Amino acid sequence: MNRFLGHVTNRIDAKGRVSVPAHFRSIIQAAGHTELYALRSLHLPALDAGGPELLTRFDNHLDSEDPFAETADDMSFYLHADGGFLKLDGDGRITVTDFMREHTGISSDVTFAGANTHFQMWHPERFEAHRAKVRQRLAEKRRQENLTAGKS
Repeated sequence: MNRFLGHVTNRIDAKGRVSVPAHFRSIIQAAGHTELYALRSLHLPALDAGGPELLTRFDNHLDSEDPFAETADDMSFYLHADGGFLKLDGDGRITVTDFMREHTGISSDVTFAGANTHFQMWHPERFEAHRAKVRQRLAEKRRQENLTAGKS
């Protein structure tokens, strides 16, 4: 299975490195990648990360935009100035940089969370708070749908 599923929290070592979870690493290595593309989420205090194909997917979308439109400029700036590559070392670790810390608040631990074709990196407490909100929203949506359908 080549989807990023589940979540794992790993500690940052004394040299500022953190191990990418084994399951995530196996997907990355099977694709032959030695670096990850990471992008600061627009709406969450997390980084979206994946192989270089993540950037390619966004670039392909950008190619479909009018190159003279402000939206295209904004998107290009976001993808290229607010994103960056993270090098995986031989042991499957990445260095936690200021780029990562500033947006996420990551300090001593990183929660890696699957997002199907890519994964996210979070401060553990922010991840748990977001997870609780998502579950609450979905439970409320289900409750509303059941009420609308006449179920209790």
